[in-house]
Amino acid sequence: MDEKVLRKTVVNLLKGGQAYVTSEKALEDLDEEVINIYPKDGIHSIWQELEHMRISQEDILKYTVDPSWKSPKWPDSYWPHFNEKVSWERWKSSVSKFNLNLNELVDLAINSKIDLTSQIPHGEPGHTYLREILLAADHNAYHLGQIVLLRKLLNAWRK
Repeated sequence: MDEKVLRKTVVNLLKGGQAYVTSEKALEDLDEEVINIYPKDGIHSIWQELEHMRISQEDILKYTVDPSWKSPKWPDSYWPHFNEKVSWERWKSSVSKFNLNLNELVDLAINSKIDLTSQIPHGEPGHTYLREILLAADHNAYHLGQIVLLRKLLNAWRK
């Protein structure tokens, strides 16, 4: 496969909008009160899903580019506590940080100085740049689907 085609394909996967909604679409037009609703015991709120995505994506990104990065403790530090409520300001901050890290992953994917198939120098055996970027895209796609489902359950999905 041509390198430019590979990079474009990876960027399209990160951004979504082909086989699933983009993060922008999944997170737009939400009312403040909806983000903290738990539709059923044991089901995460929209806020929790987003914050989990943000934390996980940041961890994947930092692990990939920063040899000194220490991942959060699994699983406790990857999810907000149940029944934790978030302010609208914190919600907007999480969305902003998520988008910032997503853009950094896109920049990594298009950086022609990096061989996407090469081993991350400080990474575990078999952990390539491409593996980590695809892991983030896959994880985001899954949880974006969860957010869309939550929005539908809460009658908060506007096409």
